[in-house]
Amino acid sequence: MKFLLMLALSLACTFAQAEDSVKQLIEDRLGMKVDSVTKTDYMGLYEVYANGQLFYTDKEVSGYVVGNIIDSKSRTNVTAKRVIAMLPFDLAIKQVRGNGKKVLVTMEDPNCGYCRRLSKDLALLDDVTIYTFLVPILGGDSAERSARILCAPDRAKAWKEWMADNKSPETTAGCVAPLNQMIELGHRLKVAGTPTLYFENGDRVPGAIPLSEINRHLKMPD
Repeated sequence: MKFLLMLALSLACTFAQAEDSVKQLIEDRLGMKVDSVTKTDYMGLYEVYANGQLFYTDKEVSGYVVGNIIDSKSRTNVTAKRVIAMLPFDLAIKQVRGNGKKVLVTMEDPNCGYCRRLSKDLALLDDVTIYTFLVPILGGDSAERSARILCAPDRAKAWKEWMADNKSPETTAGCVAPLNQMIELGHRLKVAGTPTLYFENGDRVPGAIPLSEINRHLKMPD
């Protein structure tokens, strides 16, 4: 048992050293500020998160690949799942329904008519946690409305009232909404239209899809 513990600690140390080495090589050769390096289970590749992008390289950083890794057994988009896991959820509007076990992420604009239509279907979901990121890409007063909602004492309540009743919250004095982070997130994820939906398995679906399709992606009964 002691030998196995020592072996595990040795391997962990080796992996950490390799990740540190990859991080240093990327920063030296590519001039990027690296946020994280993680050894993957695929083809000896290392996952690198730098400059708001996720990409892959080998131990020697002989080159790098920007794209998706698909698990051949489960056919799961591993990269997309990681992108979702790394989202800044503290900036999102969070709504928990039932036990909240399933997770759905939406990118929406407060002036988006299709988002308003989608909200009616999302209101029928149960046992799900919905994270909504406001990405004001439609112009006009989208940014102002987003800021008011994000600065509201209860973001979820403010968002629901706006989508259901067109009721806009009052301006909150002294609050600086994280609009720049939201816009940057939209650019990084290449969100060109709203709504855009992300599911736990990595699926990305544009548009206000029917409730039956949402349930299918969530693997819930209609």
